[in-house]
Amino acid sequence: MDNTPIFTDDTIVFGLLMLALGFVFITESIQTGFWPKFYKIVPGLFMAYMLPAVLTTTGLISPEWTTVSETGVITEHSSSLYYVASRYLLPAALVLMTLSIDLKAVFNLGWKALVMFFTGTLGIVIGGPIAILLIASVSPSTVGGIGPDAVWRGLSTLAGSWIGGGANQTAMLEIYGYNQAKYGGMVFVDIVVANIWMAVILIGIGKRNRINKWLKADTSSIEELKEKMSTFSEKVKRNPSLTDIMIICAIAFGTVSIAHLSASYLAPFFETLVSGITSATTRNIFTFLGSKFFWMISVSTLIAILLSNTKAKNYEGAGASKFGSVFIYILVASIGMKMDLTMIFDNMGLIAIGVVWMTIHALLLIVIAKIIKAPYFFLAVGSQANVGGAASAPIVASAFHPSLATVGVLLAVFGYAVGTIAAIGCTILMELASIS
Repeated sequence: MDNTPIFTDDTIVFGLLMLALGFVFITESIQTGFWPKFYKIVPGLFMAYMLPAVLTTTGLISPEWTTVSETGVITEHSSSLYYVASRYLLPAALVLMTLSIDLKAVFNLGWKALVMFFTGTLGIVIGGPIAILLIASVSPSTVGGIGPDAVWRGLSTLAGSWIGGGANQTAMLEIYGYNQAKYGGMVFVDIVVANIWMAVILIGIGKRNRINKWLKADTSSIEELKEKMSTFSEKVKRNPSLTDIMIICAIAFGTVSIAHLSASYLAPFFETLVSGITSATTRNIFTFLGSKFFWMISVSTLIAILLSNTKAKNYEGAGASKFGSVFIYILVASIGMKMDLTMIFDNMGLIAIGVVWMTIHALLLIVIAKIIKAPYFFLAVGSQANVGGAASAPIVASAFHPSLATVGVLLAVFGYAVGTIAAIGCTILMELASIS
């Protein structure tokens, strides 16, 4: 079926995304009338995410589409904008936002960050089997299937994605041998449910003070870090010259090039190393080490942390983190573009499993946050470090303050490390739930 959007040229699509972001920032800066009341309820970051989704839903743009020629030849097409934003702008943003970081102050945030991260992981592990049991009581056929078509096998790829990332998701597909012809349906559920949950988290950021009050959370360590970063930024603040801006770009994209170069050697090296492991289970646990994206993010962050101990950190005064925030917003828009709101109604059974699953993940996070009095920041970032990984955890973290983006990355790296083994545990439970 031909589903070509009105605009297919990435140059035009990028312009539309930038116009959408410009609209958000212009309306958010208006101090009187309707807009201040609107943005009191709906955060600007959420709007930066949803407007591109509306453009996709209305058929103006699309992340992927199919054309059919007069002779009946079907051709698949896709936009490169998300790839460029996630592979070039995301690592550049991480460098610029981490440049002035005080790593000691980040670690002083304490144990609650890790507790909330692992709570998020546990929520995914137990959420899958519980979702299967609940949906099976209403619609047994939705969670049925035998052999490679068994739904639990397909859901194993969601567990891999929602705890680790793309590499872990692929590992689960290999381990459990789900029918690849049906795999697209699981990717679809992943996109829809994960994006809906991210939207909910972004809305929550706008109400974080009220949420923190309800949680009785101690936000002193976060406020202390933010204050420290703001004080440093004010101290080195200056009107940026063209030289400053060019050096900032050199630091950002020079690091990105080194990260890509390193990843091009490290990923194949570890892929070969891991493929030589005799035990299939052990081999699949370390599959993430063969991911170029993992190494790109890790090397970028490591270089940025090293630079934060040099005079390069003073470029924060010339607006380094502001440039990083620009890149993050472009990434947010490119992620929003992947969300077609009508997709929610395309496969209600699997979507229902995903929604129940994510709800259990969310409820467990809320309960534990309430018990340990963890701030909403730890809940939001701990969840996204699992569900969204390195692409979206820094987005959520930087929405609280640019200096906190590093926290999102560090937790997301944990997600890669535990992703496959936790997903295997989840899948074992889902298989038991399916046959019970």
